[in-house]
Amino acid sequence: MPEERNMLMHIEEQELVEKIGLDAVVFLRFLRMLRNIFLILAVIGCAVLIPINVTGGHALYSQWNNIATLMKFTPQYIFGQKFWAYVILAYVFQALVQDYRSSLHSRTLLVTHLPRQYRTDVGLVEIGGEVKSTESSPKTAVARNVKDLPKLIEKHEKTVRTLEVHLAKYLADPDRLPSHRPMCKPFKDDWQDLGKGKVDAIDYLNYRRRKLEVTIEEIRKTVDQRDPMSYGFISYGYIEDAHSVAYAARKKAPHKSTIRLAPKPNDLLWKNLSMTRSSRRTRGFWNGLWMVLLTIAFIPLNILSAVFLSDFSHLGLIWHDFSANLNAHPVAWGIAQGIVAPSFQFLIFLALPTIFRRLYNQAGDVSKTSRERHVMTRLYAFFIVNNLIVFSVFGSAFRFLATVIEAKNESVWNAIRNAHIFANLMAGLCNVSTFWLTYAMQQNLSAAIDIAQLLPLIIAWYRRKFTHPTPRQLLELGAPQTFDYASYYNSYLYVATVGLCFGVLQPIIFAVTAFYLVIELWFKRYLLQYVLITKTESGGLFWRTLVNRLLFSVILGNAVIALIVGAQGVGSNDLIGQTAANAGMLYAMVPLPFLVWAFKWACSRTYDDKMRYYSTKSLVDLDGGHSEVGTAVSAPKEKRSRDRVAVRFGHPSLYKPLIHPMVHAKSQHLLHEILMEEQRRGSIGQQYYNNHSSAFGYSDMYIGENDEGKTPQDAVPGFEVVQESDLDFENFKKREDFRDQFGGDGELYGRPGDLVRSGTPSTFTTFNTYNGREDGLTLTRESSRTGVMEMGNWHGHGASVGKEVETAENSPLIGERMEHGKMPIRMS
Repeated sequence: MPEERNMLMHIEEQELVEKIGLDAVVFLRFLRMLRNIFLILAVIGCAVLIPINVTGGHALYSQWNNIATLMKFTPQYIFGQKFWAYVILAYVFQALVQDYRSSLHSRTLLVTHLPRQYRTDVGLVEIGGEVKSTESSPKTAVARNVKDLPKLIEKHEKTVRTLEVHLAKYLADPDRLPSHRPMCKPFKDDWQDLGKGKVDAIDYLNYRRRKLEVTIEEIRKTVDQRDPMSYGFISYGYIEDAHSVAYAARKKAPHKSTIRLAPKPNDLLWKNLSMTRSSRRTRGFWNGLWMVLLTIAFIPLNILSAVFLSDFSHLGLIWHDFSANLNAHPVAWGIAQGIVAPSFQFLIFLALPTIFRRLYNQAGDVSKTSRERHVMTRLYAFFIVNNLIVFSVFGSAFRFLATVIEAKNESVWNAIRNAHIFANLMAGLCNVSTFWLTYAMQQNLSAAIDIAQLLPLIIAWYRRKFTHPTPRQLLELGAPQTFDYASYYNSYLYVATVGLCFGVLQPIIFAVTAFYLVIELWFKRYLLQYVLITKTESGGLFWRTLVNRLLFSVILGNAVIALIVGAQGVGSNDLIGQTAANAGMLYAMVPLPFLVWAFKWACSRTYDDKMRYYSTKSLVDLDGGHSEVGTAVSAPKEKRSRDRVAVRFGHPSLYKPLIHPMVHAKSQHLLHEILMEEQRRGSIGQQYYNNHSSAFGYSDMYIGENDEGKTPQDAVPGFEVVQESDLDFENFKKREDFRDQFGGDGELYGRPGDLVRSGTPSTFTTFNTYNGREDGLTLTRESSRTGVMEMGNWHGHGASVGKEVETAENSPLIGERMEHGKMPIRMS
């Protein structure tokens, strides 16, 4: 056990990058940075602030022994020059924020908002050349309009999964089938042919599956005849060339286009790439409006939680019977108060990440990783406004309002003046700090639940025990869980912000937060190495966003320090004779916001370009061919010569194999009888099968050499029989229908390729090289648009999907796909 712990904690960072990916390592580095910050603050809080607060208040209050111990640790009972310690602490905040780190990216650029006259492969080359001349010859591809193809594939997958569910229930006991076959209502788009009444579920869903397969295959064969889209890709032989072009076009690209580094193909949100600027602005406006309305809608819930759930004594002020019960049973109500308020906060915000993801999907983000960064920033803003500011300020303001209301013999203005608004606000925040102390302690329980993976285990046990899971569902239950970076980053940023803001009021929060981060770092290192995976790598691009939010939390923490210094150290004239002299403590804090801004500006100027761009100069601009950040990096010569094939995968709907229904092997002997019964009865799809089917009426699929879970020869064509011994995700992790969802690019762990954004998007049909073509062909914009060569010298460039499928195994493209298990469907 000690050896395993040492291996877990002391593994080299470079080795971690190769095993779990760059995003996971950046996450652990950020967590380690927070841990170090709060360990230092815990020492300062417990060794400096608590003694000052306890000894300073003890000399001023005769009833000191009657004050609750936790309240003695707060600064509400000290005054005057003692607050210099807090001013110094504000400067310590500034010194504890660390710097950035840089990362690498790919050789490919994504070009969006293309003018109509430049929507060709040649047009892309011209745009790239206008930005910057490069050493390597670019390869280009303009996207084609796939129209309804993604929706059809989505319908097909939903149909197959629904069919699997009905088969799993119907064949749960092969020796004793139910007396009635399952029934279901047709999908809406089949109402015209089949009506709205219930039909035989197995017959109908199998008919719908086959119909969709034929439709999808026919559309794929005609994709080259469709109009080009407003986006495309430019790929260079050297990273320096690609990044220098992206850097030169970062502010303004030729012909009102937009040029950026291309994410990985599985990271792209393809439906948003063709969105116009006006549509993006309109959707962004409505997206922001919905989020503002959502924030406002949660404010009343937070006010109720802040005023009454976080402090039951507030409820006692307006409900005297409850106050009597509260005073009679303080321990029981204290335990309830510590549990109810944080639990309520957790439950009402449980659905927020999903809501924000859907909003940003509609707003126009071009990649999943950029969407996750936006979700994280919106979650953080939402939590700060609703959970921290509204919750804490309203909880404190209620006590101030109660004081004003109780002053019945004074005018309203005099009552407000005599209530000492800042002193009462500070005292209210000190009282609320006990809630945040409880919140920080509950995070340790959350960490324990997380490491135990209780929720996934309970869900998996329930589905296996009380339902009839399909083979696909069983495989997915055994798949590794993906790591939700947005939610975890938001959680840690929120904990850090709470710690920085309320740790100065209740220094024990520093220690509790530090302990939480220590165990979280250990737990997350274990989970990321052995349990969780990164679904889509961003190359560490979260770091800049994280540091900006951490700097904002430092400003908030300094604002709280300024409040308590102003309220207790300067503004309490009854106890301080020389207010002007003590005002120097506030003056000393004036430079702090400017120091934060200066630090952010310096980081931005120094690190932002290095983090996003491997080099800002092309190879021809570099002296001796060496980059200013690192040495020149290119693909191997053999790989560059095969780039036309190796990077030839564009919109997933053009090549993604269609999934086939999975059934348990124990039911295999009944499959023929159940599925052939439809043809014997002459029911749904009879004429369809006669026109489009083989002997059994089902499709077949080429399965690549690396595909596991192959269909046995005696299985019904178009269905996949899975043996009980094969129901292990390890046997299917390289299958494309599983790896896209559970393994990113087919790897369950990080690899050196994550450092450079490999995988270059392209259209399925054309990827042409210019400036020095070996075949000597000359293309114009028009010939590139249609895929027809001017000189008639045909070498297969721009061939249609249908033609490529017909070339069978001898085609280099087909051979490449067979190697990766990406064969297209062949209809019988």
